[in-house]
Amino acid sequence: IDSFFEVEALMEKMRQLQECRDEEEASQEEMASRFEIEKRESMFVFSSDDEEVTPARDVSRHFEDTSYGYKDFSRHGMHVPTFRVQDYCWEDHGYSLVNRLYPDVGQLIDEKFHIAYNLTYNTMAMHKDVDTSMLRRAIWNYIHCMFGIRYDDYDYGEINQLLDRSFKVYIKTVVCTPEKVTKRMYDSFWRQFKHSEKVHVNLLLIEARMQAELLYALRAITRYMT
Repeated sequence: IDSFFEVEALMEKMRQLQECRDEEEASQEEMASRFEIEKRESMFVFSSDDEEVTPARDVSRHFEDTSYGYKDFSRHGMHVPTFRVQDYCWEDHGYSLVNRLYPDVGQLIDEKFHIAYNLTYNTMAMHKDVDTSMLRRAIWNYIHCMFGIRYDDYDYGEINQLLDRSFKVYIKTVVCTPEKVTKRMYDSFWRQFKHSEKVHVNLLLIEARMQAELLYALRAITRYMT
């Protein structure tokens, strides 16, 4: 019963956010502040404190540098400047650079991004004919926010409205430490959703992470070449 109402609650939040969008628009200052708050809070989303996780799989044999892995820059006293998509984005910059370096590869990667981002049955659990674009964008932008990437035209206040803490824990684990993902974590979020819908979510998580990593790498290459 509880899980049924959680789906229902998510649908209601999406309706309310759409109404708020139509009625008023946040200022650039407010949206910048909400991004910084969300970025800072994302650094303190952990699973180890409140989840019984199985021992992490040993993936060190796959890396020459065994210290390789995701590190929260805020926890290490590091300040990383915000990466503004308006200054360097995949569509206008990264795509063309990849095609220059590896002909046709940019097109293949771009198609992969678009398929993952737009993939939907237009359903949410038992609800049909649902526009899921708001939810998909919140997930994509939350992952990029974790990597310090900001979209100036997005209101990051929507993320906390649409993504609850257990889902954020799952997202961060899949994106940053996938070897720690457990079935319990998978089962704990969106319990009324079909497995196929959850598979869509996982594809979205992995492709959003890949694009975030590519943006940093390709921007560095662009700066080196110029």
